Amino acid sequence: MVFDDLPAVFTYSDARRSGLSERKLYALRDRGDIEPIGRGLFRRVDAELEADVDLLEIAARAPEATLCLTTALARHGLTDLIPAEIDVALPRDRRRPSTQAPVAWHKFDPDTFVIGRDELQLTSSLFIGIYGPERCIIDAFRLRRWEGPELGITALRRWLAGPGAQPSGLLRMARSFPRVEQVLRATLEVLL
Repeated sequence: MVFDDLPAVFTYSDARRSGLSERKLYALRDRGDIEPIGRGLFRRVDAELEADVDLLEIAARAPEATLCLTTALARHGLTDLIPAEIDVALPRDRRRPSTQAPVAWHKFDPDTFVIGRDELQLTSSLFIGIYGPERCIIDAFRLRRWEGPELGITALRRWLAGPGAQPSGLLRMARSFPRVEQVLRATLEVLL
C-alpha cells in the first residue's frame, strides 16, 4: 500500500517518510519494482515515463535547473550538435548538486535567469526548465567566446527560416542582455 503512494520518481527520504522501511525499499529494488536513477533517487518501474532518466535526476536534485545552450538548441531543432554533457543553467547564487548524469553546469545571473524560461513536464509532479529558442540564441551569442560563434549564427539562421520567427521579439528580449544586443542586431542585418 505504501509503495502505491510513492510518486513515479522519489528519493530515499520520500520513501522513508511515507513509511517504507529501508529493508522493504531495497527489497523492491532487488525484485525489480523500482530502479535507482541516482544516489538516493529511485523511479517506479510500473510508471510510464517517457522522460530521459538523466533529466529526472537533474530535476529532482535541482528544481531550478534549466536546459540551456546546445542541449536546449538541439531540443528546439536549431542545431545538429549533440552535446556530450547536458547543458544546465542554475542561478549564480545556487549550489551545483552532485549527479551521476553527465552535466555541464552553467551559472547565470539571477536577475535574468527567468527570462525566456519555460518548463518541460517529466512526470505528473516533476518539471525541468528549458529556455525558449530566442533565449537560447541570445545565450549562444552571449557566450560565444566559450561556445564558438558558429553555434549562435547557425541557430539564428535556422530560427529565422522557421515558422513564426519574430526578429523584433528577439531584439526586445536581447535588451535585457546589453552586451549581446548590438552583435545580434548586426548579425540579423547580415542574415536578413
